[in-house]
Amino acid sequence: MAVSRTRCVALVGVTGHVIEIEADISNGLPGVHLIGLLDTALSEARDRVRSAVINSRYGWPETRVTISLFPASLPKRGSQFDLAIAVSLLGAAGIVPRERVAEPFFLGELGLDGRVRVVRGILPSIVAAADAGAASVVVPAGNAAEAALVPGVTVIPVEHLRQLVEWLREGDPARPPSCEDLAGPNPTGIGETMQRPAPDLRDVAGQPMGRKALEVCAAGGHNLWMLGPPGTGKTMLAERLPTLLPPLGFDHALEVTAIHSIAGALPSGQPLLSAPPFVSPHHTATVAAVVGGGTSVPRPGAVSMAHRGVLFLDEAPEFASSVLDSLRQPLESGVVTVSRAAGTTTFPARFMLVMAANPCPCAQPASPSEPCQCTPMVKRRYLARLSGPLLDRVDVKVAVIRSSRRELLADRRFAEPSTVVRERVVQARERAAKRLNGSPWLTNSEVSSSALHSDLRPPDDAMKPLTACLDSGSLSARGLDRVTRVAWTLADLAGKERPEVDETNAALALWLGVGQ
Repeated sequence: MAVSRTRCVALVGVTGHVIEIEADISNGLPGVHLIGLLDTALSEARDRVRSAVINSRYGWPETRVTISLFPASLPKRGSQFDLAIAVSLLGAAGIVPRERVAEPFFLGELGLDGRVRVVRGILPSIVAAADAGAASVVVPAGNAAEAALVPGVTVIPVEHLRQLVEWLREGDPARPPSCEDLAGPNPTGIGETMQRPAPDLRDVAGQPMGRKALEVCAAGGHNLWMLGPPGTGKTMLAERLPTLLPPLGFDHALEVTAIHSIAGALPSGQPLLSAPPFVSPHHTATVAAVVGGGTSVPRPGAVSMAHRGVLFLDEAPEFASSVLDSLRQPLESGVVTVSRAAGTTTFPARFMLVMAANPCPCAQPASPSEPCQCTPMVKRRYLARLSGPLLDRVDVKVAVIRSSRRELLADRRFAEPSTVVRERVVQARERAAKRLNGSPWLTNSEVSSSALHSDLRPPDDAMKPLTACLDSGSLSARGLDRVTRVAWTLADLAGKERPEVDETNAALALWLGVGQ
């Protein structure tokens, strides 16, 4: 019998690599031999494929079967190769025409009864197949909605191996199998789950400076640090920041969806994530959980899950120092590189960092009935867990103080809903996009230092407050760039062509943490 060939995709990080699967049936002792640098899950595919083929009422060759996954030098992990292995074996056995399985890509895990189960990372896999010139891709029915997001590729959903084999043997290539009769009227479940109402900025009362800081950060993509006693609304403010951000563009939505698909965190019935993500890891999270990693298979961490969205560290000083310091590199570069013995993987990590902290470890309110017992040394040591290099990368720092009952009631009349604030944010971002047109930057926070001191340098009069702080040592060179970026954002929110002294003074106050 001749060798049968088909194709699949192996994922390394968020990048897909085309894998050619060859099956050969030859004389020899019965057995299935898989070769090609496989992990444990893929080595077990021989048992899953054998049971799926037999339970689908097809014969199993009682001779030597060799299945090769090329290129052999690329590590291959996961169970998404099951369907391609089964199809190539059936082609070598003459059960399906070899020419029908040579062109499509096959992705899916097989159950022992022949059912085709959903797999992770379908979206980046389909993108890789499309880049390789694939005209059609066979995927599990549960992944069909996600796979259909990639234009230019015909998605063929299947629910059972026998359904696919009968179509390959006798079906019209122009009419792929349909899952409507088997899956019901709504196989993906879209529209069936009830979504709880999104948080609104109007819910936060008594914190006008905090709401203004959110607007500035949303307009320019800046990082934020909030300091204040418990119960003042720091977490409420952070949770409402995504509601001020504009929806993701299609390209960015594909990036975010691909990361969540690889992590297995894609919500059911929501094949495309169009809203900026909000990720809030627990303070006991490890470096691998926050930055990404793993023992053998690198997985995206919280910083990558928050790509194009918000990463919120509540009670930031409670995080391990190694975790906090590991954020410094992705904050600058927008990517995370994880190196392991099996290779190096790069994940995107362009996120907005929001940190919240209490002024002392006891978190007791400063009231006569329960006064704080922490000494100044204890307070300084507690906040010193946030290192200077990390805070130097935070553009906006605000103090969130307790509000009286009268202030809370009065402020509710002035609290604006998220939709109103988001409209101003969108307009500010449009002004920035027009100014940055033709450059690789989308927001003011991404502008390079060289551009800030050349084409995008504010007027000399506006720079005087910043140069004075630079000369006195209260502002570092990195801080100067951060303040200048915030000044541009304030100018965009005010509808000005360039920052003036009012914008630079306000940006400096926000960076120093005295903007009350």
